[in-house]
Amino acid sequence: MAESTIWWLLAGTAVGLELVTGTFYLLMLAIGLAAGAVAAHLGVNATQQVMVAALVGAGTVLAWRSYKQAQPSAAPAGANRDVNLDIGETVQVEAWNPDGTASVKYRGSKWTVSSASSGPLAPGAHVVVEVVGSRLVVRKL
Repeated sequence: MAESTIWWLLAGTAVGLELVTGTFYLLMLAIGLAAGAVAAHLGVNATQQVMVAALVGAGTVLAWRSYKQAQPSAAPAGANRDVNLDIGETVQVEAWNPDGTASVKYRGSKWTVSSASSGPLAPGAHVVVEVVGSRLVVRKL
C-alpha cells in the first residue's frame, strides 16, 4: 500500500471520528494528515511527511484556537435574544411583593418576575433581561 494511501485513510478516519464526537479540532488534525498525504504524493521521505503533517495539524489547531479566543463569548441561553425571544421585551410591574418578586401579565398569562438589580424596587415599565425556568428576570427601564 502506498504511503499516500495510508495518510488519506488516517485523514478519513479523523473526519469520521469528528462526525461521531463533534470535536472540531479533529478536522484541523485531518487537514494536517491530508497535508502529509500531499507530501507523500510529492515524493517527500517518511520523516518529512510526518513533520509536514504535524506542523500543518498543529498550526491549524493553534490558528482555530486563537480565532475562537478572539470571538466574544455568547450569552447563556436564558439571556440570549437569539435563543429566547422574550429577552428585550417590556413588561409592566404594578407592585412588588415583600420577597422581591412580582406577578405580571405577559403573553396572555401570569408570570413571576424578579429584579436583576439589587436597588430599591419600583413599579413601572421593566425590560426582560433573562428567563430562568418560568420566571422572568427584569431591569427597570
